[in-house]
Amino acid sequence: MIPSNETFDGTWPFVPHFTRASGFEQHYVDEGPRDGQVILCLHGEPTWGYLYRKMIAPLSGTFRVVVPDHMGFGKSETPQDRVYTLQSHVENLERFVEALDLRDITLVCQDWGGPIAGAFTLRNPERVKRLFMMNTVLGYGGGQAAGGKTPWFEWIAKHEEAGTLTGILGEMGSTVLSVMKIIGFQNSSAVDDTWIRAYSAPFPDRASCIGAINFPLDVHYGRFLPFVFETMEKCDLVALKSKPAMLVSGDKDYGIAPDHAVSDFRGLFPTGEIIQVAGVGHFCQEDIPDELVQYLESFIAKHP
Repeated sequence: MIPSNETFDGTWPFVPHFTRASGFEQHYVDEGPRDGQVILCLHGEPTWGYLYRKMIAPLSGTFRVVVPDHMGFGKSETPQDRVYTLQSHVENLERFVEALDLRDITLVCQDWGGPIAGAFTLRNPERVKRLFMMNTVLGYGGGQAAGGKTPWFEWIAKHEEAGTLTGILGEMGSTVLSVMKIIGFQNSSAVDDTWIRAYSAPFPDRASCIGAINFPLDVHYGRFLPFVFETMEKCDLVALKSKPAMLVSGDKDYGIAPDHAVSDFRGLFPTGEIIQVAGVGHFCQEDIPDELVQYLESFIAKHP
């Protein structure tokens, strides 16, 4: 785990908070007025809350901004006796939200944050007010990528079949930038020694990489599908479709194909707003944080 007081040269100045609601030490940021509307930001692979660092301060002037680190990422603990699947991350989020008693949530999600947000909303529709999605899918709209696997999942399949994937992703502490580039990291001007240290710090050894290794394997082996199908059978899809939703999609996303993101979104929200942005990669919070803040504020204002 990253030391709780680590600020990475002041680029992560937020007060650390922790909860053991899910049975491990989970870190989160909780900024802004406690009586403000709740914005809950979910990260994905292989990042942590640091991805939202340029969005937290401007949003927290008005909103209560909560940014948890998933199990195995960021300043959260990486238990070795837990399974790292979509289902476990969703169940962790449910316990986290219940512990903080968050309500009328605007869910902001990217990468794996989308499938986590989708299942969470289906299972807890009374907690969620809006969905703001970036380079992700919820997974319940029937969307498909016309070109098949993206470069990221082609790379995952190649190395898993060769028996080399765990070795490569198990060295995330030194390869995180290279891995992010495969997924579609674009803003090289943001990279300096502090940036590298911040994104590498959660992965000091192979054991600490268990979460990062298992996220893509959940897709490669289809391990997430039974949980998705079970959630669809037990929950009311109408409740999800009734939520105001918006999608921002970058054309340089090599993790989730833009046409997949758009088609899955349209399957759920036929009239929802989509903003397609040129030159923006998978980690759009690194590319256009100021624009994302503006899009999000406008979206909330349109759907009070």
